[in-house]
Amino acid sequence: MAVHIVAAGENLWMISTRYGVSIQTIVELNGLPSANALAPGLALYLPDNLPPLRTYRIKAGDHIWNLAQQFNIDTAAILTANPGINPNQLMIGRIINIPSPIKMDLTTLGFLVPSSEAANLATLDALAEQLTYLAVVAYSFTEEGYAFNMVEDTALIARSNQLNIVPLLMIRNLAGTDFSAELAGRVLENTTYRANLVASIVNLTTLRGFGGVSIDFEFIPPARRNDFILFLAALKSSLGGLILQVNVHAKTADIPTNRIIGGYDYAGISNVVDLVAVMTMDYGYPGGPPDPIAPITWVEQVIQYSLTQINPRKLQIALALYGYDKVVGTNKTRALSVNAAQNQAISLGGPIEFDHTSKSPWYRYWSGGEEHLVWFEDIRSYIEKYKLMDLYHLVGTTFWQISLPAPQNWSYLSKNFNVVKRIV
Repeated sequence: MAVHIVAAGENLWMISTRYGVSIQTIVELNGLPSANALAPGLALYLPDNLPPLRTYRIKAGDHIWNLAQQFNIDTAAILTANPGINPNQLMIGRIINIPSPIKMDLTTLGFLVPSSEAANLATLDALAEQLTYLAVVAYSFTEEGYAFNMVEDTALIARSNQLNIVPLLMIRNLAGTDFSAELAGRVLENTTYRANLVASIVNLTTLRGFGGVSIDFEFIPPARRNDFILFLAALKSSLGGLILQVNVHAKTADIPTNRIIGGYDYAGISNVVDLVAVMTMDYGYPGGPPDPIAPITWVEQVIQYSLTQINPRKLQIALALYGYDKVVGTNKTRALSVNAAQNQAISLGGPIEFDHTSKSPWYRYWSGGEEHLVWFEDIRSYIEKYKLMDLYHLVGTTFWQISLPAPQNWSYLSKNFNVVKRIV
């Protein structure tokens, strides 16, 4: 598919004529509010007949003809996709584009906070082919380590199993609506409470028909770092063949005393679980200064560090399906889906800017005398992150969260990747 950046004065009829794509298709693929709604700088995703574009780093021993065979494409196509490349002297370490009918296999996990049952089931139906796993965000635990259900999720579990999406019981260390370091610390440090937590999670997982567990314990006290691994090892042993997936805060170095990332021993966690998702989002966090959600340079640094600790065939990175609208000076933050962020810019008349260092879209507007900056994700920023998954041979990605509309992302994923399906 092609990406078209809307110029001032363009309309959908002009773009439709240029690319030979119907106006209705453009509206649907990009979640536009109407056929008359555009803004300068808007990135539109348009269908074409070209093969997926793979990302590859040249290594010692590579030759242009071997790459053509490996990716089932002719050498001329590789040369066309990489102007200036010398086919007789490939530079080791150079990153090239390779158009190829061989899609990358990707293991995907979508998080879903149960809300309207009808809407949630409709979302699952629409994304059935895009998801390997569904993490149902509906569980926490008591101070004695007993896991409990917070929101009814029976219909979600049943529909996931019908659609060949593996449902995972997602449990978080919530006290009320907030993550609690104290709750995590109290349970993890106590062998009896840890055993309670393992047993109650396994019981709920099997009784409710889940195919595994997704752990999201945040702000784990650094002193409980090793206890967390003991808990995960016991849980994995008790789950047997069921999946254990763990979500961890992103870092570019290990700082064992840091209150946010210190509780995560990446290597120790990776050694005992099936999948580790590094949360490569919220670089620009709620309440903080206006910054990109996930600048590409930071994401790559996180991946590079993570790969020193985690097997790439276990490593997922996270994609945000949201953006943040912040009031400059106060950093008051309002979250909105990427589609809502895009359409807000359209309603305001744009323009949408694109920061080429972070590979992230943003825009500015004024309301009630206050200056707002909105950073979000669009097809351009998603493509850059998918390229990193291919370049570093990662097992896949997670999406927070799938009830937030992001049509560009799902269209790109469907065309360019083979989403792995598995039966538990």
